[in-house]
Amino acid sequence: MAVLIGIVGPCGAGKTTLANNLKALQINARAIAQEHSYVPNMWQALTHPDILIFLDASYPVTMQRRNMRWTYREYEEQHHRLRHAREHTNLFIFTDPLTPEGVTQLVVNF
Repeated sequence: MAVLIGIVGPCGAGKTTLANNLKALQINARAIAQEHSYVPNMWQALTHPDILIFLDASYPVTMQRRNMRWTYREYEEQHHRLRHAREHTNLFIFTDPLTPEGVTQLVVNF
């Protein structure tokens, strides 16, 4: 059975891009919208990944990447909702200084 990689993080951190890049490499990956759920372990209950990757990005970069109009408080709330996933992550990547290809390569190397 193929290993399933789950990807969590705040909006604009690169979850969907990473999942798509990994799928293009025939790696089973799923972006999990845990940041929108009040259920702390939703990532675990719905997806039950073998490996959990947490992508993070700063507030200014998330706004720039997605042309978002959200408040810093909303950004902080997403991090609050991601606490459980952050505690259980296998790989944490701060994506601000990285290209999508660089993030993908870090995961492949892991």
